[in-house]
Amino acid sequence: MADANAPAPPGSTLLCLREEEIRAAQDLLFFAYRDFTNAADVILEELGMGRAHHRALHFIGRNPAIPVTELLAILRITKQSLARVLGALVEQGYVAQIQGRVDRRQRLLALTPAGQALERRLFERQRVCLAAAYRDAGAPAVEGFRRVMRGIMDEAARAYMDRAEQEQIRQDRTQAARPA
Repeated sequence: MADANAPAPPGSTLLCLREEEIRAAQDLLFFAYRDFTNAADVILEELGMGRAHHRALHFIGRNPAIPVTELLAILRITKQSLARVLGALVEQGYVAQIQGRVDRRQRLLALTPAGQALERRLFERQRVCLAAAYRDAGAPAVEGFRRVMRGIMDEAARAYMDRAEQEQIRQDRTQAARPA
């Protein structure tokens, strides 16, 4: 009889996934993406927008005064595609283009108050979905999900997430240091 307190034999914790398990994970990702994005798609459709507009609103909102070149790198779309999306968002009053302070040729993007309200509305729809899933799964599963998603991302996306996390930590410390 094996001792329950004995350490696991070397290699016993290695995860060996069959093709069917990987395909099932693919199914999960596709269905989750479909349903997660559908929460926002309803609002976007009412406004004559699509998912590209939503992604632009999201990343501009998360990165106020983001240079166009940086947004292109995050979204990995062509300049022409981004120009169409930004053109519509600027024309409809959701995004403002600001001239760079150091390099006046640089275009920086920021959400207008209307853009902030729309981005918030889209976020709230998707937040309900994520919060319920996180609550049902529990903290260890949430951390596991985070690790799996980071494992799927490329190095540039992981670096972006690391910078965002460090910025959030900095903001939290600044907030905590303020007198009440």
